[in-house]
Amino acid sequence: MNTEMLYALRDPAGVPSHPIVFLVLGVITFALHMAAVQVMLGAGVLTLRGAFSAERYWRRLAATMLTTAKIAVSVAIVVGVAPLLFVQVVYDPFWYTSNVLSAWWVIGFILLLIAGYISMYVFYWKNHDIEADGGRGGIWMVASLALLLSVGFIVHSLTNQMLFPESWMSWYAPNGVVQPDGKSLHYWNLPRFGFFIALSIPVVGAWIFAYRRYLQASDQPDAAYLAWLAPLAQKLMLIGGVVSLVFGAVWMATLPEKMAWFAISPWSFIALLALLATVATPLLLKGRLDQGYWGYAIFGVGAVALIVVGAMREVLRYVTLVGAHGYDALDYRVNMDWFSNVMFFSTFLVLGGVTLGYLIAVAWQAGQTKGIYTPSPTLNRLGSLSVGLLVVWTVVYFAVGFFVWAR
Repeated sequence: MNTEMLYALRDPAGVPSHPIVFLVLGVITFALHMAAVQVMLGAGVLTLRGAFSAERYWRRLAATMLTTAKIAVSVAIVVGVAPLLFVQVVYDPFWYTSNVLSAWWVIGFILLLIAGYISMYVFYWKNHDIEADGGRGGIWMVASLALLLSVGFIVHSLTNQMLFPESWMSWYAPNGVVQPDGKSLHYWNLPRFGFFIALSIPVVGAWIFAYRRYLQASDQPDAAYLAWLAPLAQKLMLIGGVVSLVFGAVWMATLPEKMAWFAISPWSFIALLALLATVATPLLLKGRLDQGYWGYAIFGVGAVALIVVGAMREVLRYVTLVGAHGYDALDYRVNMDWFSNVMFFSTFLVLGGVTLGYLIAVAWQAGQTKGIYTPSPTLNRLGSLSVGLLVVWTVVYFAVGFFVWAR
């Protein structure tokens, strides 16, 4: 597949904003998506570890982690749409070709995702009080994690196939025989996949540090339980950090020839330093973890590290396509659409910020309240504002649509 053909496959309408906007948003939303995925995976495994334990603290943690996993998988699905959309905007010749080559899996992964989501809820339905009764129907949670991991593997394969235009024809017509059924996944790198999955171990460790600090702010914190959580979180971060680095090193060692430059590039070392900084943060903070917002800082540092890793991944993709195939995403034709830009960023920053702020505030205050929780008048006004903004957004959206249609 030559460079001219790749450029010919672009959307002739161009893109509605500068490509760098889509690349940056792709990195940020990918990091948010992966954070939710990794929290979900880590919480799911801890749920299985604790639900069937005879130890009371493990069962208590399992109950919390089940709720966490249930919410995290919803967040991962919703946020996961965004990076896929941004990729298909500036890398459409590569993304759509990869999807066509493995069309059966593109459709199938939706079914697997639904099955995994339902399986987790079946386990949740069977376990209303893990702390008191222990776990039941563990096969459902095992099935859920297996199905969700298979979904991740499919997307991993699709995003890697797009980087090998030189192999597209041999995949589509091996030995000259056309196979248009799309029933095969053609490329994957298990160390790369393992690296992103292994990150769930230190990420959930950072999450437990934040969960522990959250409990400390309650009226009557359980000191013994909090003391039990601290070494567990620390162990998860240290062990998970080592496992992740091993997978990362093997990934770098197994890069294809056209990507081998990346293993010793500054980008890989920056990502390494970001991950090491995350693992080292609780060791550096020590006693300050129990003071102010320091207990949450670890997860914040981890979130920044995920953005750095996401940027590293994007650099690898961009430079590979420029260097090996002459395709520069940054020279995509720009057909500026100010309305869609204003609509997007106002939705993302204003509507999303106000609504998310309201939900976080309610969740925080409710968790710190004994008995029935009653939100303050200020918080009620924030909730009303979020609903009002949603109504205004909906009216504007459909009004513009009808206006364009009428013209």
